[in-house]
Amino acid sequence: MSNTLHRLFQFKAWANDQLLTTLARLGDNSPVTGLAIQALSHTHVVDRIFAAHVRRQRHQYSSANLSRMPTLADLSAELRQSDQEYIDYVSTLDIDQLAERIDFAFTDGAPGRMSREEMLMHVITHGAGHRGQVSALLLLNSVPPAKDGFTTYLHDVESVARRRAVA
Repeated sequence: MSNTLHRLFQFKAWANDQLLTTLARLGDNSPVTGLAIQALSHTHVVDRIFAAHVRRQRHQYSSANLSRMPTLADLSAELRQSDQEYIDYVSTLDIDQLAERIDFAFTDGAPGRMSREEMLMHVITHGAGHRGQVSALLLLNSVPPAKDGFTTYLHDVESVARRRAVA
């Protein structure tokens, strides 16, 4: 499973990069940019909260949403760094570490208990959902969304193995 998680976090980093690159082309004055930053900053905060949970560490967040939004450039840098940290982290885990259940508190104070693997899967699926929201915003504003599907990722990064010409 750790190989699967490693691939999924590599995919997450690639998909985030595709979306961030698309947003950067739009510029700060696009009606999509502000809403995209809100959705993606929320995703980033949740990523950081769960990065602390899987390591049994405290985090600095009292909410899953920021009161002040970062710039797209700052958020992009932070997301890319966080994605790389997750890629590095999951490559160190063994089956027993993935199965380990960890007690933590949600930002609203409610108790939580999840396996490390469940938390990591939450990070993957949560990010995919919010990337989908941003893609919908792009479509509603007549902007083609980033091509960020898993099959596109596989054929992009493993083009030879997929019998595809390198783009």
